[in-house]
Amino acid sequence: MTEANWLIFVAALLIGIVVAYWVFVHGSKPARRSHRPDVLDEGAAPAQRNQALIDAPPAARFDAPAHIDPPAMAGTMAGIGEVIAVAAQEEVDNLDPPPAPAIGGADDLRRIKGLGPKMLALLQTLGITRFDQIAGWTDADLDDLDTKLGAFAGRPRRDNWVEQARLLASGDTGAYEAKFGKL
Repeated sequence: MTEANWLIFVAALLIGIVVAYWVFVHGSKPARRSHRPDVLDEGAAPAQRNQALIDAPPAARFDAPAHIDPPAMAGTMAGIGEVIAVAAQEEVDNLDPPPAPAIGGADDLRRIKGLGPKMLALLQTLGITRFDQIAGWTDADLDDLDTKLGAFAGRPRRDNWVEQARLLASGDTGAYEAKFGKL
């Protein structure tokens, strides 16, 4: 029986191989696209809109309210609302006032050895922009500052910023260069 059907078996095998080859070659290619989308197809308007949003000042500024009332449903929450309101009011009352801006223009704090661009940005957010502010720091001020510096904690003491700032604020560049090196 196998001797009579061997021709049919070989023909079916060849047809199977040809079909598998055709599927393999033509099935693995992605369909041709006539149009490839591009970011610039939309024109310059979206880019200008996005840039305007980036350059715009913040839309809202959060100011803490002077008094926090408990939520209206506080009575049904077994007093939890009042507890939360009192705790929130204590947080608002304990907020430090924003730092007062320095009198006069800002100094170039990068002249202090060990003070780089990241630290400069951090100090500016804390309201520190002048040499005389740094020159007036006490040990307690340095301890308080270390809690706000994160990975930079200890840097002001290690690099002796207070003395550097004192010399730079007084304008004594000779003494500064003698002790800390060329500006």
